[in-house]
Amino acid sequence: MLASPGRLVPAAFQLACSRAWSSSSGMDLKAVLSSLNDLAPLSFAESWDNVGLLVEPSPPHTVHTLFLTNDLTEAVLEEALREKADLVLSYHPPIFRPLTRVTWGTWKERLVVRALEARVAVYSPHTALDAAPQGVNTWLARGLGICTSKPIHPSRAPSHPTEGTHRVEFSVRHSQDLDTVLSAMKGISHASVTCFSSRTDSGEEQTRLSVTCTQEALTRVGVWLSQNSQLHEKTEVLVLEKPLLLQTGMGRLCTLEESVSLVTVIERVKRHLRLSHVRLALGAGRSLDSQVQDVALCAGSGSSVLQGVRADLYLTGEMSHHDVLDATSQGISVILCEHSNTERGFLSDLRDLLAMHLDSRVRLVLSECDRDPLSMM
Repeated sequence: MLASPGRLVPAAFQLACSRAWSSSSGMDLKAVLSSLNDLAPLSFAESWDNVGLLVEPSPPHTVHTLFLTNDLTEAVLEEALREKADLVLSYHPPIFRPLTRVTWGTWKERLVVRALEARVAVYSPHTALDAAPQGVNTWLARGLGICTSKPIHPSRAPSHPTEGTHRVEFSVRHSQDLDTVLSAMKGISHASVTCFSSRTDSGEEQTRLSVTCTQEALTRVGVWLSQNSQLHEKTEVLVLEKPLLLQTGMGRLCTLEESVSLVTVIERVKRHLRLSHVRLALGAGRSLDSQVQDVALCAGSGSSVLQGVRADLYLTGEMSHHDVLDATSQGISVILCEHSNTERGFLSDLRDLLAMHLDSRVRLVLSECDRDPLSMM
């Protein structure tokens, strides 16, 4: 269950933290990065994303002040420097496309120059924080009220539960050949072998081997089997999938405990995000009084994550014109809040989570300059 909006950390704890921060001992950059990865492992990030440590001053580097922002602009960096930040956590990566040079020519290059000159490290969690169980999308879902939720695209574990990416199964034709086959399979590095009995379609008992192996070992297993085809039959090669992670992944499909009108959801979203206006596209045949039970959401730009998901409502920061048309044609209403408005509010919760993870050894500062570049007039 997800609770209604609320603070993660009691006020008394925050007061204690503020006193501790005033005389923070600081932490080595590597230790801070380790804590950040514990909170939102970079393995959760999308393959196309550029996450992690993006700018690093020469070591050793001690972090006394960690500065949080959704977007690292030049104005925000100047604010961070005034706060004597040693590390900037920018939710969006300020370096996304590769830089071919670092000069004073463009604003992103200037960010790198200024950060290095001032010995300020820059880190971005981005989609790792989107996917994390206590991350951005879970926070966005809290604004809907009491509901259950699950990731739209669940994340997989970074590694397999056992050593190996493939499993090769085959039957040994004749029992007298079993020792020969077993010896050959056990002689292949990074391959483990198990035996089990099975019956043929005619009811005849036979021995079947299961070989779990790495990609490299799979080649050697395949070569041996092809060279000794007279010893085996009924060969299958299975790709082992990494296990799914509960409550981790991109987007959230939320089911409200009680259905409410669309206009009620709109007011809840505006209150949660502290917005006076949102953009709305009504689904075909829907009205403001239509009941909403299932909400598919994705912080930021949700088109690719929400596409094809069945729900009464899509909630995201931005979608393309044609993706909105596709959704509404299926009777799905769409609420758009502008990209970073669906993300920025989470930073307050992130600050509180980091206070616990870093044991109040680092001063945490939330940007006051950071804001969405678009505004309603």
